[in-house]
Amino acid sequence: MTRDDALKQFSHIARERAFGRHVGSDRLIQAGLDALIAGVESPSLALLAGLLRSEEPEASALFDQVLEELGLLFHPPADRQSTKWAMAYWVAGQIADESLDAAAGTHLIWAEIAEDLGYPEELEPLVHCAHNLDGWEESWRVSFEELNREAVEAAKQFVSKRSAAQAGS
Repeated sequence: MTRDDALKQFSHIARERAFGRHVGSDRLIQAGLDALIAGVESPSLALLAGLLRSEEPEASALFDQVLEELGLLFHPPADRQSTKWAMAYWVAGQIADESLDAAAGTHLIWAEIAEDLGYPEELEPLVHCAHNLDGWEESWRVSFEELNREAVEAAKQFVSKRSAAQAGS
């Protein structure tokens, strides 16, 4: 793992936690160890990486301290609706760059985001992909791989619409 990979992992975990996803202490400690081995420098990093099993309850606070020291602390938007939209773009970005499995990502958008937002039109293509991937059967005339590609394309289009809107503002 390179230094950039380790920092990206820290940033990813920071967002997961900020969006309310559970991240176990073992994963926080492993991220610290990965970063330390990759040459990331932070005053609290060695403390995080060296936590023993009996010290796991300290991992969350130490992880946040390391994030702050590295300038990677992430604060989601203040209101719930904006947070859900930010999470939708974050998850779609991972589907688009294929760092997140399309079936798992579209299911997350469908079950934890679109529902909370009242199934907005902008998320409909991703929710449609989630339904197709979730219910796919071998008897269908389309392969699972093709449905997967459609989901990646839908995620790319969703993310690009936001990028285009931001560029115009």
